[in-house]
Amino acid sequence: MSCRVKVNMGWSDFSLMWTKKTSYAEAIMLPADKIWTPGLALDNAIDATSKPYTDDVVVTSFGSVSHAVILLIAVSCDIKLFTYPFVSGQCLVAINGWKNGDCGIVLFYPRTVTTSGGTLSGEWMTENVEIAKEDDMENRKYLLVTLSINPFSAVVTLILPSALIMLADLVSFSLPIQGGERNNLKVTLMLSLTMFILILNDRLPSGGECTPLLHYHFCFCLVNLVLSMVTSLVLTHLLTSDSFMASTCLKRIRRQNAQLDQNEDAGMKKQSSGSAKASLQKIVNFLENVEQKEQVANSKEAFVNYLDKFCFCFFCFLTSFTLSLLLLSQEQTCAKLKRYISGIMSLIP
Repeated sequence: MSCRVKVNMGWSDFSLMWTKKTSYAEAIMLPADKIWTPGLALDNAIDATSKPYTDDVVVTSFGSVSHAVILLIAVSCDIKLFTYPFVSGQCLVAINGWKNGDCGIVLFYPRTVTTSGGTLSGEWMTENVEIAKEDDMENRKYLLVTLSINPFSAVVTLILPSALIMLADLVSFSLPIQGGERNNLKVTLMLSLTMFILILNDRLPSGGECTPLLHYHFCFCLVNLVLSMVTSLVLTHLLTSDSFMASTCLKRIRRQNAQLDQNEDAGMKKQSSGSAKASLQKIVNFLENVEQKEQVANSKEAFVNYLDKFCFCFFCFLTSFTLSLLLLSQEQTCAKLKRYISGIMSLIP
C-alpha cells in the first residue's frame, strides 16, 4: 500500500523562548533547516520519503514550535485474497520517533485522524483509519488502515461472464448433435473462458499462501467445458459412424443377405421358369434389409439421445453443486454478497 501522510507536529523548545524585553512579537517564522526538528522512524516501511510541508516553522514566544512534514510511505500488507472479490483487511503504518536505548523521542498521537481520498489502486478503497497501540509497549503506536475491494468490477468482468458461459454450455445441449453446430459453439465457449482466465491472472497474484477461490472456480469451469466438448464429439461420432452397439446387427444383416443371395442363385439354376418369383423375392428381401437398417439407425439415434440427456443432467448437477460450494465455502463471502446485493436493491427506486 502506498500512502501520503501529512504529519502536523508541535513541541516546545525552551531555547527559542523570548520575553517582551527582547521583542514584542508573539510569533515568528524561522527556516526549518536552521533549528532542531524531530526525526520520525517508520518501523514497517518498505520505502519512505520525507519532505517538509513548508520551508518555515512557526515559533511562539513561549518556545512552542509548529511544523508539518509530508511522508510518502509504501508498506507491505498481508491481506488474504481467498474470498476475492469480497475481501477486506487491515494494514499497519507505524510512525514513531527514533529511539536508541534510553534516549529517544516520544510521540503523542491525536485521538482522531483525518483522511482524504479513498481509492488506492483501481478497486481498492480505504474504509477507515484509526490509531492503535501495541499492548506490550504503550508508547509504540501505529495507524490501522482498513482496506476493502469494490466487488462490482470483478463481478461484472469475471464472475458474471463465467456464469453466462457455463449457462450457454448447458443450453448448447438443445442443439442437434448432427451438423457440428454444437461442437463449434462449445469450442468458442472454451476459447472465451480462456481469455477470461488470462484477465484473472493479470489482476490477481499467482502465488502466495492463500490462493483465491476464484482461481479454483475458473479451473473447474475450464475442465467442465473440456469434458462437455469431448462428450459432444463422442456422441457425434457414435451417431454418424458404425458404433460397436450396431456392429452385431449389421453383421447379422450381412450374413442374411449373403445366405439369401446363395439361395437365390441355387434356385435360379434349378428352376429357370421361376425367375419372376425369384425377382419378387429379391425385392422383398431388399425392402426387409432397408427396414432393418432403419431400425438399427433409429435404435442407435435413440441410444445417443439417451446418452445426451444423461450428460445434460450430469453437467447440470455438477455445475450447480460446484457453484453452491463456491458460494457456501465462506460464510463471510455470503454475508458480504448479501450486503452488496441489498445495497444495490436499496438504490433501485
